[in-house]
Amino acid sequence: MPAERHPLEEHFVTAVTALRRGPSRDLDTPVRPGSPLTIRQAGELFQAQCQSRQADLAAIWMQTQGRGFYTISSSGHEGNAAVAAALRPGDPALLHYRSGGFYCARAQQLPGHDPVRDILGGVAAATSEPIAGGRHKVFGNAELAVIPQTSTIASHLPRAVGLAFALGRARRTGVRTPWAPDSIVVTSFGDASVNHSTLVGAINTASNTVYQGLPLPLLMVCEDNGLGISTRTPSGWITERFLSRPGLRYLAVNGCDLADVYDAASQAVEFVRTARKPAFLHLKTVRFLGHAGSDAEVAYRTPAEIAADYARDPLLVTAGLLADAGFADGPELAARYEAIGDQVREVAVQVMAEPQLSSAVQVMAPLAPRSTEQVAAQVAAVVAEPAEVDRAAVFGGRLPENEGPLTLAQSINRALHDELARRPQALVFGEDVSVKGGVYGLTRGLRKSFGGARVFDTILDEQAILGVGLGAALAGFLPIPEIQYLAYLHNAEDQLRGEAATLQFFSQGQYRNPMVVRIAGLGYQKGFGGHFHNDNSVAVLRDIPGLVVGVPAHPSDAPAMLRSLLAAAAVDGTVSVFLEPIALYHQRDLHSAGDGGWLAEYAGPGRWAAEHIPIGRARRWLVGAGDGGPSHSDAADLSIVTFGNGVPMSLRVANTLAQEGTSIAVLDLRWLSPLPVKDILREAAGSGQVLVVDETRRSGGVSEGIVAALVDGGFRGPIQRVTSADSFIPLGDAARTVLLDEATILQAARSLISASATE
Repeated sequence: MPAERHPLEEHFVTAVTALRRGPSRDLDTPVRPGSPLTIRQAGELFQAQCQSRQADLAAIWMQTQGRGFYTISSSGHEGNAAVAAALRPGDPALLHYRSGGFYCARAQQLPGHDPVRDILGGVAAATSEPIAGGRHKVFGNAELAVIPQTSTIASHLPRAVGLAFALGRARRTGVRTPWAPDSIVVTSFGDASVNHSTLVGAINTASNTVYQGLPLPLLMVCEDNGLGISTRTPSGWITERFLSRPGLRYLAVNGCDLADVYDAASQAVEFVRTARKPAFLHLKTVRFLGHAGSDAEVAYRTPAEIAADYARDPLLVTAGLLADAGFADGPELAARYEAIGDQVREVAVQVMAEPQLSSAVQVMAPLAPRSTEQVAAQVAAVVAEPAEVDRAAVFGGRLPENEGPLTLAQSINRALHDELARRPQALVFGEDVSVKGGVYGLTRGLRKSFGGARVFDTILDEQAILGVGLGAALAGFLPIPEIQYLAYLHNAEDQLRGEAATLQFFSQGQYRNPMVVRIAGLGYQKGFGGHFHNDNSVAVLRDIPGLVVGVPAHPSDAPAMLRSLLAAAAVDGTVSVFLEPIALYHQRDLHSAGDGGWLAEYAGPGRWAAEHIPIGRARRWLVGAGDGGPSHSDAADLSIVTFGNGVPMSLRVANTLAQEGTSIAVLDLRWLSPLPVKDILREAAGSGQVLVVDETRRSGGVSEGIVAALVDGGFRGPIQRVTSADSFIPLGDAARTVLLDEATILQAARSLISASATE
């Protein structure tokens, strides 16, 4: 470690050494008259504050040695240690990246934990770090009920609101959660984050929930140092925003004064725990050591301004409290600080020598586990939970397998009924899904069968919908949120990318948020609704590591695919999107009016095992080859690889070509992520030529991935692709000008067939 002290540390040691000890008192008396914080507690929290500060300084030194990979300081925010002390160690915490004091104090509450080793292990990207295992520097530890968050700029707030909501919902549904019945959720964030739309939406969701009389035990802690990197928060802005917020109790306090923070935090915690309503604790702090990494705050703050803040140092304030209370004199407190520094430096040297992740296999191990056999077994189980299911009562006396052929929408609706019946922890929620039954009727009847505690409407905010799912999953539920249209997801896609998909990855599977997000999307609604109701952009979904994306086209596939996704969520914690083609919801015919070619019988429980569709397995349709059997050994003259609306279009094209004497295999991918690469390659090898039919855009669509998979897999035959245009979808008849049509598919297919015939 460097011999020269940082000016902040030099000021602290000099100032503390000058303190004089007051009259000695019983350690269990208040550290200050009228405060519930005892001298003993203040002494323990001073240790946590010193650990956090020394860890910050050690992280900076580790970076200079080339063995530290993340420096973002909690220095100046150490008053948040008192918030941890006011809570129970089992209260789930989703922490701001400057909540080091909180983390160290939480670790004190459960003997046997070394918060410094946890923190510096993260800085060194050591595999021994207990939560992320070297994948990121986060505050997280499952034994401490600290749920890891990464670079939190308010993105964790919807999850925190959702978890608080789910704790109340668990009481109504009888679902067991990992948390005590009277637990409260605590989440912290910076003052700059209050301007982020994600936080604004989360606060609004919290207020709206309380306004409806629903429980929401959430403590929000704003650590306000007045700076967002170099941008200053206007004085009084936080108070103006939250002092009179409906349904939100606001408390403001000097965040540098340990006793003041503990007093206010204790009041806030008691209120939240007893009233089951949210509170907003505003800690006015100070920021030391710059923002993070290479940030040179002298570029936007004067040296005099930085030095003046040293007088507000939370460690110095706590030392003054302890000296006045007769706990120790200044030199003794300085010696305690130095001793902690020696311990921290020793840990820093140790963790720098520890191994890091060294292979892609290691890095990705917790990303997307696939327990294929266990998922199949759960799909086959008529009852996923130990409870009797009266399916006749669920379906009003008429079982769906006896209804006759169903549409895609009807088959999904019946599958949702079956899955909620056998999974008591499953929840369905979103905009208009309850009484109305969804825009297209897919959730119709669910509320009547399962009640408003399990099937309910949310506010019209996609971030809030996904946040409820994220939090509910942590609480032990199996959420099935609905996003009304694909275009609406883009308002909230970071809740999938940055929150849902990363939790298992950054916690090594110790925390997970399984869920199946149902989204209505894609085009071909005959020009109705325009772009926001005909969005065909799926690149953002296929780009998320570990996210499963399924697209059902045929009514016989949809229930089996949905069952696979829910089983994978329950078994592996899988996060998935079930992207349902709106234009196929109510389609009944395939080739001609009245032929019923796009209907299918519903499979009852006795057929679930036999008709199981594993994630990543395609479906093959063979047209024009004698008996039309589905065997892959029946090679076709041309293979068409497609999905969604492309399936019935390609089948109609195949029928036309069959009448011309050509056999066509239509491969319905069913899964866009992961792509069924083995099935694609096997099909391509059989026919020797492939036409990719992609209803999404030419740039950033699905076809690029299919072609790449063919090339990477060694296929050297002819490949051609047809797609929709790189355009948003307009209203009316103009939609047909940018969407892929059957004439284009037919022309491309004939071109490939003709070329192969002349070789």
